[in-house]
Amino acid sequence: MTQKSVSDLRIKILSAISDPTRLELLEYLSGGERCVCEILPAFKRSQSTISKHLNILHEAEILERKVEGKRTVYRIKDPQVFDLIKMVDSMALMQISQFAEAGKILEKSLSDRR
Repeated sequence: MTQKSVSDLRIKILSAISDPTRLELLEYLSGGERCVCEILPAFKRSQSTISKHLNILHEAEILERKVEGKRTVYRIKDPQVFDLIKMVDSMALMQISQFAEAGKILEKSLSDRR
């Protein structure tokens, strides 16, 4: 596998989880497999929108889907996706902490000038 192929796969996976709706779908599916008929009512979005997002997650091999008669069921293919999300959450928390600390420093600086 070439470096470009690896980069393309990274981009595909990271792009797939970079959308708020898709993150919500992953969180919803963390409770177990769900039929589209269960997913749609849980989200205030059109069927075509949800189907598009589910397909993107499926194409990135984050979700598996199976057709059972007229039902299509989705489930998390690799739970490691939640480890990735936790890592991103940790990075975001660190940045928030740094902003909070910077805010405290600015507040102190402003109060010292008075």
